Amino acid sequence: MSTSVEHRLRDGSLARLRAVPYDDPVARDLVARVQQEYVDRYGGPDGAAVDPAEFVPPAGLFLVAEVDGRPAGCGAWRRHTDDGEDVGAGVVEVKRVYVVPGSRRLGLAQVLVRALEDSARAAGYRSVVLNSGDRQPEALALYGAMGYRPVPGYGIYADAPGAVFLGRDLTEDRPGEEERPWAS
Repeated sequence: MSTSVEHRLRDGSLARLRAVPYDDPVARDLVARVQQEYVDRYGGPDGAAVDPAEFVPPAGLFLVAEVDGRPAGCGAWRRHTDDGEDVGAGVVEVKRVYVVPGSRRLGLAQVLVRALEDSARAAGYRSVVLNSGDRQPEALALYGAMGYRPVPGYGIYADAPGAVFLGRDLTEDRPGEEERPWAS
């Protein structure tokens, strides 16, 4: 697996993505920030169970994005299950996509999601799902622009008011995008 990849953002700054363990100190700090974002928007943290071992390649991945050497965002994927049961072979779930306020609107979230998709595809997965909420219009706009469409609800938020479930087939090409594989 590649250990880091660099991407030029809209403002010309350079973002460096690197895979780290979910319990890495930088990852823990970014996860705490995204959880605070959930508290601010929804009144509480994400209650979905997360085991750091789920994000160990090839069954998962946690990426940290650094801009100018500072942590600026994160994102992860894990094999998709519902209540511990496999939902279907070849499906991953995206988790913890987050960009710090000072690095927003530069295209970093899209870079993170593409890198997550590329790594899942390279690991042999065929589709991706995620859940978000109606109080995250920026995220919903991003995912819609990237080809995500509604999918059936799952997990603890399956029937929650305001929960939004999206997915995308990773076997479909996106015209005009270069491939950025994370696995060799």
